[in-house]
Amino acid sequence: MEKFDFKKAYPELYAPKRGDFSLVEVPALQYLAYDGHGDPNTSAEYAGALGCLYPTAYAVKFASKQNLERDFTVAPLEGQWRAADMEAFTRGDKNSWDWTMLVAQPPWITQDLVLAAVDAVRKKKNPPGLDKVCLRTLAEGTSVQILYFGSYDAEGPVLQRLHRQWMPAHGLTFNGDHHEIYLSDPRRTAPEKLRTVLRQPVRPLGPSD
Repeated sequence: MEKFDFKKAYPELYAPKRGDFSLVEVPALQYLAYDGHGDPNTSAEYAGALGCLYPTAYAVKFASKQNLERDFTVAPLEGQWRAADMEAFTRGDKNSWDWTMLVAQPPWITQDLVLAAVDAVRKKKNPPGLDKVCLRTLAEGTSVQILYFGSYDAEGPVLQRLHRQWMPAHGLTFNGDHHEIYLSDPRRTAPEKLRTVLRQPVRPLGPSD
């Protein structure tokens, strides 16, 4: 049984090379999603989101392999981040952040399979907030991204350069939420060695911008 792997299927998105900002085309992809609010370092809701997403992701994988004979590698954790004021990201005002934590799913995964996986997790652990897990499709399209090495708390200068220099210089503006893909396990990796894809959906600047 061949195992599907997002890093192999979409290397430019999940295994990019180190370098400066670059434009990519992100196709419509589906994810397990969980919406929340607040500082991820201190928010109980954030910890709860991970406590729901990971068990569900592995339950989906198990059901896919057992029932559909289609196996896949569980994708890395991702997050969409948003705030009323985009400067909240560059100044690190995490208490004002809204977020959606994500785990990408192969194209054959269905809503019914996810609902069954959620029920299986409920029977075993029933973590708080489990009913907030859903299957969601995102179509980000043209985006600018960079493979960032370092602490999550030190991303501000990189995002500031993206927002204030690179995007204006290329005639681009925001077209969706800030998106991050966490390629390293922070429990096992030194902060300065963490690898994170920082991505921003963009569109050309228009007359009203």
